[in-house]
Amino acid sequence: MSKRIVIIGATSGIGEELARQARRRGYITGGTGRRVERLRSLKDELGEDFHHVQMDVTRFEEAKKALHDLIQEMGGMDIIVLNAGISNYQASSVTGMEQKVIDVNVSGFVQLFGEAFQYFRKQGHGQIVGVSSIAGLFGSSRAAPYSASKAFISTYMQAYRQRSNKIREDIVVTDVIPGFVESEMTEGKKGMFWVAKTEKAVSQMLDDIEKRKSYSYITRRWRLVAWLIKLTPNWILDRI
Repeated sequence: MSKRIVIIGATSGIGEELARQARRRGYITGGTGRRVERLRSLKDELGEDFHHVQMDVTRFEEAKKALHDLIQEMGGMDIIVLNAGISNYQASSVTGMEQKVIDVNVSGFVQLFGEAFQYFRKQGHGQIVGVSSIAGLFGSSRAAPYSASKAFISTYMQAYRQRSNKIREDIVVTDVIPGFVESEMTEGKKGMFWVAKTEKAVSQMLDDIEKRKSYSYITRRWRLVAWLIKLTPNWILDRI
């Protein structure tokens, strides 16, 4: 029987390409996003085994109901990829912009993570994949809420990986840690290097999901960068 994968945030970038590659590998695939016209376009492209539902992750109760509606339509869920995220937002103030980033990247993530974890506990197995970032390894003066939100995601998933092990549940928690990947989020930004093609990044990501890895650096070379950041004293990071 084909595995069933749900992708939260499937209307652009990594999520959209993941939907394509998952279908090519035979997964029954579900996608969510705010932009329903893009979901319909994916449906036209990918066919009957791609299912979709509109979702705004900051509308917590509606988002959880939408997730369960999608699971029911797909006939179950084996893997969920929590990919919805933003790096900035048009707002009338810096505080308003930063709060929106936290609402999407942290609060929306937590609500759906918890819902998926309880679903998999009842089912007896499953895999939760969260997309964090190399940016979560240090604070960035240019993107304080974004880097902080990605640090939260990694730490939160590590805690739930420990919890899953302690209660002996067959729930794999995979932290995908991308560097720079071509997407609408990175388009036009300066100072980027080792920018990966979306197709290559997603192919490696899906390989690691299938291997049920705990950590997935995308692309592989970013593991070296992560290692260097972790060895760098804070007094140096504070002056970058």
